Amino acid sequence: MVAQAVESRRREFATVRSCARIAMGRLGFAPAPLLPGLRGAPGWPDGLIGTMTHCTGYRAAAVGRATELLGIGMDAERNEPLPDPGILRHIALPEEQEQLALLASEHPGVCWDRLLFSAKESVYKTWFPLARVFLDFMECRVTLHPRTGTFSAHLLVPGPVVEGVRLSGFTGHWAVRNGLILTAIALTPSGSAGDRVRGA
Repeated sequence: MVAQAVESRRREFATVRSCARIAMGRLGFAPAPLLPGLRGAPGWPDGLIGTMTHCTGYRAAAVGRATELLGIGMDAERNEPLPDPGILRHIALPEEQEQLALLASEHPGVCWDRLLFSAKESVYKTWFPLARVFLDFMECRVTLHPRTGTFSAHLLVPGPVVEGVRLSGFTGHWAVRNGLILTAIALTPSGSAGDRVRGA
């Protein structure tokens, strides 16, 4: 899949899948190819749900049994500002930009623009296997909660139907440490612990 890619891309591809296979083994699943499918989303063996992420200096994977999780998404980024300030207007709604400005003044040690980007990446990774259609950055409104290290994401387009409920959004967690930003969402069935299915 990445034979023609540059060496750094080949290393990313291999090491993040090594993380995934280790996690799969801990759940009792045999190693299996994790090939990119539609829109690059990794294909997981039957009965398994998972997510992978990588950035400079960091690789991670999280997996779970499909009987215990409905959706999962994770993203890692360096705790650095977005490379071009103009990117922000393509990923952040006006009210999100206002939120970022306030958070930056109150908590200057966090690159909030990059954290918002990461949260929306986690939303997309959770959304896509359920909806099977693209979700634009501007089709989801994210609110970051610095006191709890959580975020809430409200979908601005009709969400996928899960367990007979049309999803209106997701909740997730975030952390900033060791120069990294990490965001994650785990969507559980109704009645299970964690971020449960919720509808409009």
